[in-house]
Amino acid sequence: MGIDIGGTKTAVVALGPDGSVVAERRAPSGHGPDGVVAVALAVAHECADAVGGWTQIASVGACMPGLVDPRSGLVTHALNLGVDALPLGPALSDALSRPVVIDNDVKAAGWGAFQLHGGDPDTAFGYLNIGTGLAAALVINGQIVRGPGGIAGEIGHLPLAAPVPCRCGQTGCLETSASGSGLTRMWPPARHLADPFAAAAAGDAQAAEAVRHLCGGIAMAIQALVLVGGVEHIVIGGGLRLGRTAVSWDRRGLGPAGRAGPAAGRVDAARSLLDAVVRRADRGPRGRPIAFCCSPTRPTGSPVAA
Repeated sequence: MGIDIGGTKTAVVALGPDGSVVAERRAPSGHGPDGVVAVALAVAHECADAVGGWTQIASVGACMPGLVDPRSGLVTHALNLGVDALPLGPALSDALSRPVVIDNDVKAAGWGAFQLHGGDPDTAFGYLNIGTGLAAALVINGQIVRGPGGIAGEIGHLPLAAPVPCRCGQTGCLETSASGSGLTRMWPPARHLADPFAAAAAGDAQAAEAVRHLCGGIAMAIQALVLVGGVEHIVIGGGLRLGRTAVSWDRRGLGPAGRAGPAAGRVDAARSLLDAVVRRADRGPRGRPIAFCCSPTRPTGSPVAA
């Protein structure tokens, strides 16, 4: 079982022996330490019931935003969830009467993406998660880069954006522009039925401004991954989805990596995003093209990262 506690929703999946998803449940995430744990447990119990009970579950892993110590299970500074400190591992383990492995959500997703893209230890790999907030994971020499206290990859709090207050206490953090919460601020909820990319193309000035800040912020985030992390392959995922179709870019151009189907119109959104990225940082540190992929966190039919 994988428990993914996100800034907006909590999703739980149960996997079969072959890695296929056999059950999935989700709910809006709780707020504050008690709320986060209560929702995670409730959704986990629902998912376990869907497969015949906890006797059918062999192991459990959980992930959430913030600075996560996988050894102790302690989570700190999960600001979008109202958590300053939460012993998530012990809380879940005690409630479920079984060990629960804990990690940061983006590092878990980054490791999953690295494995799904071949797991080559000679490739410097980056995963950029654009959800409620903005964060990244780096895989260098086949290992997740964690940094002191798990701080590595928290690029959403680089003060590179417009002077907008961030929940972390700083002003101008990158995630105030390049994230779902940033897009909500720039593109009001009352207008969410309209695609801001489509609205911008139709001449909506507010949508055009929101798209400009979103794409520019994400481009800066990827530039930071390239210049600081030396990455050569980047996967973009997270809750802020720009389409259901995987889109890739290289020096020959940008196009759908698979059948577009009903999401064909959304490919332009990913193209706009990656075009902005390409203008900022389109060459790797070794002078080779950087490979970009914009796709959902969990491609259809694949095991989940958690």
